[in-house]
This record gives sequence, structure tokens and C-alpha cells, in this order.
Amino acid sequence: MLFENSKKLFEEAKKYLVGGVNSPIRAFKQVGGNPIFISHAKGSKIYSVDGFEFIDYCASYGAIILGHAYDEVIEEIKRVCEKGTTFGAPTIYEVELSKIICSALEVDLCRFVNSGTEALMSAIRVSRAWTKRKFILKFEGCYHGHYDSLIVNKNSDINEGILDEVKSKTIIIPFNDLESLEMVFEKFGEEIACVVIEPIAGNMGVVLPEKNFLEKLRNLTNKYNSLLIFDEVITGFRFCFGGVQKLFNIKPDITCLGKIIGGGLPIGVYCGRKEIMELVSPEGPVYQAGTFSGNPISMVAGLKTLKILKENPKIYDELDKKGKILEDNIKNLPITINRFGSMMTIFFKEGYVKNYNDALNSDKERFSKFFWKMIEKGIYIPPSQYEAWFITHAHSYEDIEKTIKAIKESIK
Repeated sequence: MLFENSKKLFEEAKKYLVGGVNSPIRAFKQVGGNPIFISHAKGSKIYSVDGFEFIDYCASYGAIILGHAYDEVIEEIKRVCEKGTTFGAPTIYEVELSKIICSALEVDLCRFVNSGTEALMSAIRVSRAWTKRKFILKFEGCYHGHYDSLIVNKNSDINEGILDEVKSKTIIIPFNDLESLEMVFEKFGEEIACVVIEPIAGNMGVVLPEKNFLEKLRNLTNKYNSLLIFDEVITGFRFCFGGVQKLFNIKPDITCLGKIIGGGLPIGVYCGRKEIMELVSPEGPVYQAGTFSGNPISMVAGLKTLKILKENPKIYDELDKKGKILEDNIKNLPITINRFGSMMTIFFKEGYVKNYNDALNSDKERFSKFFWKMIEKGIYIPPSQYEAWFITHAHSYEDIEKTIKAIKESIK
């Protein structure tokens, strides 16, 4: 395949945009070559400016669940756009969307922001105000946005510009490591304001919590009066109508959501029980504001998306079924597959991946070759070994069969 138009656009973009992109992964640094520029999308397909069609498993990194440019969602966006795009004032749409989210997650109050990063940043501030403590505990490989206290990682070259005193307040331990978890709480338990975790990790590739790991985490945070924050920016409303916390039967103190709840538009929300959330301004002393927070366009896109999911619960069964068919037909290949429902990662390594170090031992060169072979066969996956693939409602069984064939041929 020749991507001449994409190549020209990338060269032009580099004159005005840092690295030619607005998010690092889009530069294709992890797979080599030039990024593919997209002109439009519909259903399960995306189309490049070079005229090529791809079955899409990136799904805007999990923001899309019904499918690209889903008719009912687009119609609702158009209807509301004609009335104005932002007012800097309350609207009925934010009330309606907050009702659905609070009901689905069984929380009292929520606050809309414009990204997952904002939601997590705000949740951290609230947790420190609630506990009067400084330390944050997070897990190696989990990504919670580019906020200073949370972007910090071991073995990382992305810590530049973060103050040492900020880094010193973030404790990092391996995902799924019960021994380290217990040791950290024994040593720092009385000083930990909160623990932040993706209940199913998606940003080191898909990594599932091992048995009793989340239960132990909940018990320890309760014991030491630390807040438990679930980052469900990716997992929220992806596997069921609500959070994965519903499936695991574990209740965090604060939940952060994004992606799906915006129906393809920018959004974030943090939510929890009344006494914690009322610390947020204007009710309390934790200040947080935003010009575009609760904007009518994101609200109605999210509202329509969640209404469709609520009214059609079988969508989740179908998503899981498609994911299982895909996994079952490639699991005997020389790869490792981690999947939960409609979210999966193929790791180019032997043995199960249970933490970040396991993921790092994947063969990145093999992945890069695999990525471009899949592109040649009309399949678009995230351009990194350490990202999740997503199946949407729009993916047909024919799409899945084509993908299975492409994977088998690309791994030969």
C-alpha cells in the first residue's frame, strides 16, 4: 500500500504541530513508518486520505462502542448543534446524563469535565482534601492521564518536567502484586490519601486483575481509611451498563469515567458518594471549573449512546460473543492473548501477561511487522504493543472472520 497523501500531510503537519500530531502515539513511533491520516469513518470502518478502507479495532482508543458515526447519535448532535454549541451555563442535557450515570453506578453526585485526565486530576485533589494526606498509590503500567502525580512511572523516560517533590508523593508498585500491596500499606498506610487503579488495565495492553487482588485492595483502603479510586475511563459502560466494578462487585469511593459516556466527543466525569463529592466547589473548598464542562454537544452524544445501550442490553452479549470468537480462533498461534469482553491485546511473547514487566518482555519488532501486515490486509489496530483493541457493536461477524484470517496470515 502507498500512503502518499498521508505522507504529504504528515510532512506539512510537522511544520505546525509538535511531532506532527496532537497525541504521541499517533506519530507511529512504536511501529515505524508514517502515520496514516484518516478522512472519515462509518460503522466498523475507517478510511484513509489515500483511499483505503480498514476494519477498525482502535475505536478512538475505546471511545467508540456503537460504531463510528452512528446514525442516531449523529442526528442528536446535529439537532442540538443548531441551537448553539456552548453557553457557559447549565442545560437540561447535563442533568439527564448525570441521572443515568449516577443510577448506573449507584453513586450520589458527579461532576463533568472534558477528559479522563481532568477527572483523575480532580479526584486526586478531592481525596487529599477528604483524608488530609499527601501520598498516592498507583500501579506500574496503568495510565491515568498526563497529570504530574499520575504520569510518574518507574523505568520511564517521560518524567521530565515533573518536580521531585511531586514524584516523591506517588508510590508505585506492580499490578497484581499482593505482597507489595500489603507491604506498602504496612509502611505508609496512615499517609496514603488514595489508591488509583484501572480495575482492568488497558494502557499496558489488556491486563486482568488476578483473583482477590481488587478485593484485597478494597479491604486495605477501608482498613487504613484511604480512598479507592477506580479509573474506568476505558472500562466504564464497555462490558455492562455501568462499570466493571458492577461485575466484580467491588465499590470504589470515587469513579472516573470518560470515552464511551461522551458518545465520541470529549468528556470526563468523576463521581462518588455525597459527603465526598460535596467537597467540590461551589459546595465545598476544592475548586474545579471548566468552560466546556457539561457542554451540550458532548452531553447529548453521551446521553443518546447510553440510552441505546440501556435499551438494548443484548449489545453487551454480542460484543462478548464476537470477542470470544476472535480469541478462540487465534489462541493456538505463537502469541499471548489477554481479553475481557470486547477488549483485548495480542502480546508477542510466551506466557500469561499479569503486569507491566511481563508486557515489556513482548517482542516489539515482531509487533511492528505484524502491525504493517495487518494494515496491508485492511485491518487497523492501535500502533503500539501496549494498547487495547476494541470491538464495537458495528463490527459484523464477517469483519471478525476477515480479522481472524488476517491475523493468521500476518503471524506466519
